[in-house]
Amino acid sequence: MHSANADRFRHAGLRRVLHALAADQLSAEALTRACLDAIARENPARKAFVHVAEDSALAEARASDRRRAEGRPLGRLDGVPLAVSDSLDVAGMPTGLGLAGAAPHAACRDAFVVERLRASGAVILGQTQIDEAAVGTLGRNPAIGDVPSPLLPERVAGGASAGAAVAVAAGFCSAALGPDAMGGARIPAAFCGVVGLRPTLGELSVRGMASILRRVDCVGVLAREVADVAPLLQCMSGYDPEDPRSRRRRTALAAPDWQPDSLRIGVVADLDALGVEAHAAQAFGRGIGRIAPLFRVSAPIELAIAPLEIAAARRAALLMLEAEILAAHEADLARASDGLRRLLGHAAQRSAVDYARAARRLDALVVQVRRLFERFDVLLLPSVPIGPPRLGAREPGNLADLTALASLGGCPALGLPLGEGHGLQLVGAPGSDLRLLELGEVIESVLGVEPGAVAA
Repeated sequence: MHSANADRFRHAGLRRVLHALAADQLSAEALTRACLDAIARENPARKAFVHVAEDSALAEARASDRRRAEGRPLGRLDGVPLAVSDSLDVAGMPTGLGLAGAAPHAACRDAFVVERLRASGAVILGQTQIDEAAVGTLGRNPAIGDVPSPLLPERVAGGASAGAAVAVAAGFCSAALGPDAMGGARIPAAFCGVVGLRPTLGELSVRGMASILRRVDCVGVLAREVADVAPLLQCMSGYDPEDPRSRRRRTALAAPDWQPDSLRIGVVADLDALGVEAHAAQAFGRGIGRIAPLFRVSAPIELAIAPLEIAAARRAALLMLEAEILAAHEADLARASDGLRRLLGHAAQRSAVDYARAARRLDALVVQVRRLFERFDVLLLPSVPIGPPRLGAREPGNLADLTALASLGGCPALGLPLGEGHGLQLVGAPGSDLRLLELGEVIESVLGVEPGAVAA
């Protein structure tokens, strides 16, 4: 019975998988085998995984089944198959950071969030594909080319967490983790038709995740449904003394307060000024039209964010990112492509004063974003300004402009699929993660977009 059910549960949400495991309708080993079999069949075309840990995953699944049979599950995620990106350390696996060739050494220790997942009983299937050095928005890597979207196979999956999003959309795992510095989880979530969360900055430790820009580095969560995100977030949260930005007194997670008569909703209106193309604006408009009745007492208020000059701030952040990659990963960059070396070469020619000016520009944006949330509780805007580009197309320069607002402001952001490779983004003040998730569940039910399904 368990084996017969397993393939069906590959495409179920994490919460449903948890219920089936608890009710003995499914075994962790059967589900893990089904995931591994699907990876073996489909990964050459999907390009989701760079490393699959078949033996250890099956051993972890069997151990989970034994614990459940004895009535002592290890934690909330016991037996759930998950994937993590090639930027996160997993003990015994090589963290390649998307660079060409094999990583010189296997990690000897799990990243903090991976430790927390294992402590809750999760089964780690392996590591997933990212853009080279986690820099990119397409899901493009010189070693393998473009990662295609399972939603629109002739188009890219989006980056940098391309493999994680594809693995979730294709049913290779119940959920996945990937980097979200400037939108690395939310962009592929839109392109692949899944849910992506960037938590409040500092909510999840980034110890053991390859750094690209410390002031925005964040572990993103990818799942099939909004309800699947909270259990992962709660299991991974916690103070980490080894992460310089992890605070013992972290920003408190605000209690959900779903009150449509009082929640102040801001809808970004200046889409053309933000470079949003017509098709993406239409998808966003249709989505807003469906959810507007939720706020029948306090109607969403349109607001302009173009004066924040997000694109200019993102370019300043790119200079800092290039400099930090040079500083943090110099030894590994011998394996980098000529294109990445040229990109990083720009930073090598800039001065410390240039870096300081860029940092001051980002500080000014943080203050502006804080002022926004004195007026609004939640902002609604598109996840991406355009639909997913075709495989092999030139990388647009503005794909991360809309996701950068939350990243540079240290805010949580939840991306929901709108279909056809477009997404709706909910951005809240720091600490409002649970509010976004609860509101996201309600909006998700109204949008009615099936995970991975193209909207009619």
